[in-house]
Amino acid sequence: MSISKIIKTITDGIAKVFTYISGAASRIFSPRDDNYPETGVQPFEGDIANNKRRH
Repeated sequence: MSISKIIKTITDGIAKVFTYISGAASRIFSPRDDNYPETGVQPFEGDIANNKRRH
């Protein structure tokens, strides 16, 4: 393997790592992209626990 091919392989690997990290950083620091509705506080609609059978 020639030296120039080794250097090209190393620089391509470094470029891929940099692209991966910069993509993650841009996703972390970008505005939210979720489209969930604003729900707020929901009322409790379940059953109240029976304290007689508590273990």
